[in-house]
Amino acid sequence: MEHLSCNGPDDGGGDSDLDPRIQIELEKLNSATDEINKLETELDEANTTFRLLLNESTRRLKLLSKKLGGCIERARPYYEALEVARQAQLECQRAAVQFQRANEIHQAAKETVALAEQRFLSKQHEWQFDNAWQEMLNHATIKVMDAENQKAESGREHQKRATLFNAAEQQVQQLEQKLRRSIIKSRPYFEEKSLCQGQLATQKERVESLQKAVSRSKVSYACSLKELERISEEIHCKRNKLQKKAELDELPVGPREPGVGAELNQTVQEFSAMPLKGAGDEIHEAVGELSKDMDRKSDPSPDNSEGLMLDYERELDRCDMRSLGSLSVGTSSAVSEKDDSETADDNDDNEEDLEELRKKVRELAIRPVEAGEGQQASSSTAQWESELNATVAKLDHMFHLQECAKELSDLPPPSPVKSSSEPENSA
Repeated sequence: MEHLSCNGPDDGGGDSDLDPRIQIELEKLNSATDEINKLETELDEANTTFRLLLNESTRRLKLLSKKLGGCIERARPYYEALEVARQAQLECQRAAVQFQRANEIHQAAKETVALAEQRFLSKQHEWQFDNAWQEMLNHATIKVMDAENQKAESGREHQKRATLFNAAEQQVQQLEQKLRRSIIKSRPYFEEKSLCQGQLATQKERVESLQKAVSRSKVSYACSLKELERISEEIHCKRNKLQKKAELDELPVGPREPGVGAELNQTVQEFSAMPLKGAGDEIHEAVGELSKDMDRKSDPSPDNSEGLMLDYERELDRCDMRSLGSLSVGTSSAVSEKDDSETADDNDDNEEDLEELRKKVRELAIRPVEAGEGQQASSSTAQWESELNATVAKLDHMFHLQECAKELSDLPPPSPVKSSSEPENSA
């Protein structure tokens, strides 16, 4: 059997310290393992010794049997009767000891009753014979009667064993007188047989004692192993409960907040807050609303123009309009013609850019849906929001530039600037 170590790898349960009960049970298991190994080795050696003794005894007895011949069989009844007489003597001695013990118990019980009666009679004028005294005397009397019965039974058993022993002794004496020569001649064989039987009996007792010791050690090992399994199950259940509790504590509480750095307008924020899983219809509706909002911005209605006029000065600063107040009438007309042609080209380019930006916004809005359900898109959410935000901002800027250009085209042409060198009274 192998030793068990208490220095196991950390299984991620969070317990850096080993349970002291595990240490104790592992020490018990290791001690039981050492004891079992040692006892099993001794048991194997004892069994080997017993087999060797048996083979050697058989060999020696066969040699003596061949050497002595038929006198062994003629003297065998005498030695068998001698063995019976020896056993009868042992039983008679045990019966005698039991009879002596019963006799002593009987004498002690009789003395107890006599002493109690004597003490009561000596203080009869002080004590009263009540129920307690009566119960005590009855109990002592019952013990005397039981001891007397046990004494009689032991006496009868002793008498019986003594009779059997006497009969066996007489049988031995008769056979000894009858088979004297054969007994003397075969005595070496039976003495060797008695010696071999004694050695084998001693070795057998040792084997049986070792077998009992091995059984006790294995029972101890099994108990320690069951205790270890119970402790392991207890720790496993405790860790599972702690893990479930930790998972519940890690769950987010409340609504989901936008990510750090997400600066989208209200429409895009509402769209990004929508659940992506199974929300294709909602995303298409949001894209439609976004397109309507873009068309509404491109519509030169009075409501939109009022909102745009608030940032008119800021948009004019962005546009390079430095030549409006310093050009002459002819130059202004030429520039106006050139600006008209360039404005037409710019408008065409702006329309193409606007259309491309609208397509890009739609593609960015549908991209999470095309990615598929169940995918972990947390790493690309920030990049997607940033790209969508930049595209929407660029689209708004293009709308503002288009509206500024349209407002400028609707303004009346500037009045011609009078030259300082022209005579004042030419009229």
